[in-house]
Amino acid sequence: MTLILKASELDALADMSSTIAAVERVFADLARGTAVQPAPASLRLPTSDARFLPMAALSGAEELASVKLLADIPGNRNASLPTQRSTIMLVSQSTGETLAILDGRVPTRVRTAAASAVATKLLARPGSTTLGLVGAGALAVAHVEAIHSVLPIEEVVVWSRSAETVASFVNDVAHHGLKVRRAGTVQEVVESADVLCTLTPATEPVVKGEWFRPGLHVNAVGSRPRPDHREIDSEGMVRSKVFVDSMATAREKSGGLIIPVEEGRLSFDDVIAEIGDVAAGTHPGRTSDQDITLFNSVGIGLQDLAIGRLLYDAALSQGLGTHVELNG
Repeated sequence: MTLILKASELDALADMSSTIAAVERVFADLARGTAVQPAPASLRLPTSDARFLPMAALSGAEELASVKLLADIPGNRNASLPTQRSTIMLVSQSTGETLAILDGRVPTRVRTAAASAVATKLLARPGSTTLGLVGAGALAVAHVEAIHSVLPIEEVVVWSRSAETVASFVNDVAHHGLKVRRAGTVQEVVESADVLCTLTPATEPVVKGEWFRPGLHVNAVGSRPRPDHREIDSEGMVRSKVFVDSMATAREKSGGLIIPVEEGRLSFDDVIAEIGDVAAGTHPGRTSDQDITLFNSVGIGLQDLAIGRLLYDAALSQGLGTHVELNG
């Protein structure tokens, strides 16, 4: 039987602490060779800007194969529809049975924030207390929960073009008991932060590397997985020790990395390591309080597999979802 899980059901099941641990575990498994993560293909017709990305992964420890089909359709904005939608399929590694089909909205939001938390735990200065957010939507709310789980955050400095979005954000994170300050500019956020998360769908840089202070850690998260989209300029990448989730994926999909390489400002060989190497203990992360570290987060299928395992197991234990016999 295959379990079908809707977004509303998944929202009640998602647990950030467990997701952070699971994402760190699969990052390390990738480094050890006990998980498989190919670079995703990008399917596009010449008549449309829409792209479809099948994000596959395989894990021995989680006993799963998975694929998330991500639809990235910028034109949906004109129809007041989500510009990104996705569906996750979980398959038993041992039998090939389709175990579950999940709406991708909630898992993607939570696992993305969890990946940033893993990178922050491994790369940020341990005493970091100020979190800077460029962007104030649902992903920003998830990042507050995730980063607060791994660091003694006391203050959040947030910027968004929309005062209404910031007001909603402040309400959604109030239960954490943190001081929240709205910044007037992106520069103010960057210069205030110990840990910076960029969470916008920018196509051109909104963050300048000249604003980076020694000791900063950056999670570059928001831009679409396209080679011509980025949030952080080339100076920011050059000034940072750059870590990635998957080198194969970053080389194909990360404009933040590809553009400075094409400009001759950076080489792919300048990337320090995959974050899984740090998680597995096979490569050091931050080596000095003066380092500027940057996690270039494109997003990989193993993250979806990790949270998919958690959500599937939780749904079974709580009797949620709809069982369907696909072979019937």
